[in-house]
Amino acid sequence: MLKLSKLATAVAFVVAGTSAVAGEVEVLHWWTSGGEAKSVSELKTIMQSKGHTWKDFAVAGGGGDNAMTVLKSRVVAGNPPAAAQIKGPALQEWASEGVLANLDPIAKAEKWDSLLPKAVSDVMKYKGNYIAVPVNVHRVNWLWANAAVLKKSGVADMPKTWNDFFAAADKIKKAGFIPVATGGNAWNDFTNFEPVALGVGGVKFYNDAFVKLDPKALNGAAMKKSLETFRKLKGYTDAGAVGRDWNIATAMVIQEKAGFQLMGDWAKGEFVAAGKVPGKDFLCAAAPGNAGTYTFNVDSFAMFKLKEAAAQKAQADLGVAIMSTEFQEVFNLNKGSIPVRLNMNMDKFDECAKLSAKDFVDTAKSGGLVPSVSQDMALKPAQTGAMKDVISQFWNDDKMTPETAMKNLVKAAATK
Repeated sequence: MLKLSKLATAVAFVVAGTSAVAGEVEVLHWWTSGGEAKSVSELKTIMQSKGHTWKDFAVAGGGGDNAMTVLKSRVVAGNPPAAAQIKGPALQEWASEGVLANLDPIAKAEKWDSLLPKAVSDVMKYKGNYIAVPVNVHRVNWLWANAAVLKKSGVADMPKTWNDFFAAADKIKKAGFIPVATGGNAWNDFTNFEPVALGVGGVKFYNDAFVKLDPKALNGAAMKKSLETFRKLKGYTDAGAVGRDWNIATAMVIQEKAGFQLMGDWAKGEFVAAGKVPGKDFLCAAAPGNAGTYTFNVDSFAMFKLKEAAAQKAQADLGVAIMSTEFQEVFNLNKGSIPVRLNMNMDKFDECAKLSAKDFVDTAKSGGLVPSVSQDMALKPAQTGAMKDVISQFWNDDKMTPETAMKNLVKAAATK
């Protein structure tokens, strides 16, 4: 838990005097790479066009982990930003502390309930009230590839199974390229592991292990095979991955230094920002064994309580701007994700985004739509952190056995 309950009431009254002035919105986020930064700049432009002042509070690195550390210290000090990038079950924890604003007035005026899928709107609410605004939908279980590297390596198609993948990786390695580009931190390690586990064990196993935290699934045969496959994957990465950010790994694929990357579709924003064309310069496909499944990540902004009327107006305008068709289109075209708002015109979106939108709807009907653990959508923050640590330790310690890792996952699942 956030352990802020003793301060919640005090913070509610202190926020306005310390975090915002009339017409100013301070926004905490971790979108600092090329495609992401361009997306944020669009929101800033919209807010400035409404006469407000945008105060950027960007904390780079860690897939948001660093930002959450800074945010907690700001809230404890009674000085939170007006809005912060928070998502998944963490929203409920923040709301339970009494520090988030009730957004129902603008949600009802803008008819958010009819514009959002219920699976998304439920996450944005606490005790039936909106406390956050969703920005987008990301698919996490993508496999990206440099088309030229695959061609030069004699790889004809995107691999559909893990056996196909390793065969392709061998060809890429033989041709003198790095088969798999990856970042080197706990969240990136789990981002690699997630599609391996889903592809090896299937949807039921994934849900049992990573949503229900069933000890039998965490310590069973499918988990062992997943870990063994995961370790084999590491053999196709480079030694320089330690400490590397995900977008640097994407740049390796863009620059024809590496063949593949397992990463959410924010990677596409990097390809597009570099002037690369999907289907020509780079390829996208569901990760091996992941056809018919969709691990989702929904970015959202939680709004903190403000006291001054002018600050509340700026905050409300921010919520309306985020859900506007204008921002939903421009933001997601830049970011690589798809609009969270239903019935959006997808004509301007590329083939990867259209495939993502179709699969999102289809898997929601078939049961293949599952929350991403690596992107903090499935579990409470403490549990997520503990699970990431175990997988990262296994990835970085070649002497750790799958059996030891499984026992540690069971312990991590019991984290409060």
